[in-house]
Amino acid sequence: MPPNDSITGGCLCGAVRYEADLPSLFCVHCHCRFCRRAHGAAYVTWFGVKEAGFRLTEGADALRWYASSKQSRRGFCAHCGTTLLFQSQVSPAEMHIALASADGPIDRAPTAHVFFDQRAAWLASGDDLPRLDSDSPHLAQYRNVGR
Repeated sequence: MPPNDSITGGCLCGAVRYEADLPSLFCVHCHCRFCRRAHGAAYVTWFGVKEAGFRLTEGADALRWYASSKQSRRGFCAHCGTTLLFQSQVSPAEMHIALASADGPIDRAPTAHVFFDQRAAWLASGDDLPRLDSDSPHLAQYRNVGR
């Protein structure tokens, strides 16, 4: 675990900054089509924290939310476009944070690839982490990250 019981982070331009209490709830690589499109990447690594332990420390006026599905929304910086946050009715009382936006390490490494059946066809993944498809019964433990 990092020396502190919290992690800080923010967007590319620095307008939006946050602090989140640890321990984290999970950390996974999400391959769903929504995450891939929102981030313009092969997958997004998310970590989750309790919503009550998440604080915007700067830039509340610059944070915008986009409803990416009827149950979920994504938070991004209105200035630089960095997608930082994810919330869903499927996982109430949680805030999911793009790991790449954190200023340093969190208290755990990624533990799985989720929605792996939706992965980019050109992606070659060489790690040994579990690969969970959309219909995997084990996906529930990751609270429908990204969906």
